[in-house]
Amino acid sequence: MPLPLTTVIRPYDWGSRTALPALLGVEPDGRPQAELWVGAHPAAPSSVAGTPLDVLIERDPAGMLGAPSTGRFGASLPYLLKVLAVEKPLSLQVHPTTAQAEAGFAREEAQGIPVDDYSRTYKDPFHKPEMVCALTDFHGLCGFRDPAETADLLESLTVAELRPWIGTLRDEPPAQALQTVLTQMLDETSRPIQAAVEPALTGVYADIARAYPGDPGILAALLLNHVRLKPGQALFLDAGVPHAYLGGLTIEVMANSDNVLRCGLTGKHIDVPELMRVVEFAPTTPDRIEPTADLHYQAAAEEFTLARHDLTEDPDVLPTGLPQTLLCVEGEAHLTTDRTLTLNRGEAAFIPAAAPAASLTGNGTLYRALPSIEP
Repeated sequence: MPLPLTTVIRPYDWGSRTALPALLGVEPDGRPQAELWVGAHPAAPSSVAGTPLDVLIERDPAGMLGAPSTGRFGASLPYLLKVLAVEKPLSLQVHPTTAQAEAGFAREEAQGIPVDDYSRTYKDPFHKPEMVCALTDFHGLCGFRDPAETADLLESLTVAELRPWIGTLRDEPPAQALQTVLTQMLDETSRPIQAAVEPALTGVYADIARAYPGDPGILAALLLNHVRLKPGQALFLDAGVPHAYLGGLTIEVMANSDNVLRCGLTGKHIDVPELMRVVEFAPTTPDRIEPTADLHYQAAAEEFTLARHDLTEDPDVLPTGLPQTLLCVEGEAHLTTDRTLTLNRGEAAFIPAAAPAASLTGNGTLYRALPSIEP
């Protein structure tokens, strides 16, 4: 049967103090609350009546996940659903490919570094494609901007120390220019240049500098596209794409991994050499995902797809045979099989693959994640 979930909040320092409490209908406790995790990742699994969801899946992978999912992804839930509440910029980062994650994980396992050690870079052997779908106005940095456009931006700051980078960005081939400039930006020898640049920054880049004064990620952020999303708009990020989220509330769905390579804007572990090895040095256009007519957000990832349900009394009939995770973000949702489970704002549920066909009605908005494979 559909299972009501107790979810987990991760209190990172970039999180909002009010957004997730408002979603959950509870009083703020004064601490930043950054991420609401809805899923079975072992670092912070949701639970069913006190039992972690990953434990329930381990006990009955066939019934919980179904043969199509276990045959493709093994005996674990292949995706993780989150809500991000971004109050200040969070780490400038990239994610690895599957091959890079497998090699990095094996290397650190052989070195005997505990998975929860601060210096650990690879937490698992999986890639981490991800998609965000905005609940409020949301913005971030995503992918390298065209080097010539970045040269124009740097020139507009009228900082003499930037002239060598401006020349490199204009004159060298794009991939080579990006690699050269980013390498120099992240090197300690560039701190005097950063000190000259920070007072000249405006807009989002000034906001980043105020949040992380003296951080090398401030210079690196100047190389990236600034992207804004309105509620309901989505963005996909594949392996190797540098990015940082800057502000707003958003749904995030990703492959069930925790592999993040960071180069700045964080108090977490930074691994510049590995990030430089993994990042794709190519200008990119942010990969915006348009919903289909039935409000499905389909990205280039088998592990997940995302559906939005704007609920009415006309039922939305859900598929069977795949593991589905539901989160109500507005109003209330009624999930009906031979009985009805009601989800209020901020409440979540898991539908096992073996559950009977279910329908959704209500007067709110609900997001549903499931693998992007045939049941």
